[in-house]
Amino acid sequence: MRLFFCLCFFFMIIFTTYAYDPLDPNGNITLKWDIMSWTADGYVATVTMNNFQIYRHIQNPGWTLGWAWAKKEVIWSMVGAQTTEQGVCSKFKGNVPHCCKKVPTVVDLLPGVPYNQQFSNCCKGGVVGALGSRSIISCIIVSEKFKTERPKYQTEHFLVQFGEILTEPNYPDYWNRRTHASAVTWNVTCTYSQFLARKHPSCCVSFSSFYNDTITPCPSCACGCENKKSCVKAHSKILTKKGLNTPRKDNAPLLQCTHHMCPVRVHWHVKVNCKDYWRVKIAITNFNYRMNHTLWTLAVQHPNLNNVTQVFSFDYKSVAPYGSINDTGMFYGTKFYNDLLMEARPSGNVQSEV
Repeated sequence: MRLFFCLCFFFMIIFTTYAYDPLDPNGNITLKWDIMSWTADGYVATVTMNNFQIYRHIQNPGWTLGWAWAKKEVIWSMVGAQTTEQGVCSKFKGNVPHCCKKVPTVVDLLPGVPYNQQFSNCCKGGVVGALGSRSIISCIIVSEKFKTERPKYQTEHFLVQFGEILTEPNYPDYWNRRTHASAVTWNVTCTYSQFLARKHPSCCVSFSSFYNDTITPCPSCACGCENKKSCVKAHSKILTKKGLNTPRKDNAPLLQCTHHMCPVRVHWHVKVNCKDYWRVKIAITNFNYRMNHTLWTLAVQHPNLNNVTQVFSFDYKSVAPYGSINDTGMFYGTKFYNDLLMEARPSGNVQSEV
């Protein structure tokens, strides 16, 4: 079995082209801003976020969406999400808008909110799965100077490309028996960029085999050594401190001290390598004390994945981005069994055999 191997974990592949993923060339996140109806001084809009990436999902702490208003618009009310700050609304008397900020920041609601605050596909804490999952927001926009202009979106890890403005597109209702037309729709396409997201990879791969006692480890500082001074040794007393596993707002990691300094390591062990079949054990280990990975995914590119016959404790889906070339697969955890990769502890690993 040839060990030509290319691997990606979560958002962890090194691209050779800016904002292009060779394993998911058509993957993107699409935002639609639909003006559903007009009011006396503004409009009612529905914002839909669709994730069309094959293996990248939005995990905790969830998505954050921001834009800059073209004029002096305010958000009068919102369901399905909320802004993180209200802003200065002192000029309004009586009823006060939901948000008066020029650049609002919107986050998803948590599960269990009252029904009158919910909207379809909302309230998941900002977690959006891959393969066409969506999150929808409905809000009432009021503009002082009544003029419809496209908001400018803010992104951190994506390249944004505005599509054409569509007029009166039709949408089916819940029962698919009647269609509704929006007045104006803006399409926004966001393509993930590894270079914007981080300077270094977020995982590394080590190898071993049944016919050799030597283990090929991850390279030293494979994910950069910026966190070397703040890392924690495996048996340090600081691990008994309360609140150690609580994530920070800036998602700063607290890594276990290793020579590779990667948050995640994937170990590929060849157990059997015969002429007619082969068998491999995959072990994924988390070295970050502050983050667990919900609904994790592992994308693997290997020439022998074109004849996978059985996967034992992971779920598997073949990914063929180039049609006839079937050398890419996506592994993910079985629901309610091992779809959660825990923090860096003895239980912070998942394993399977292929």
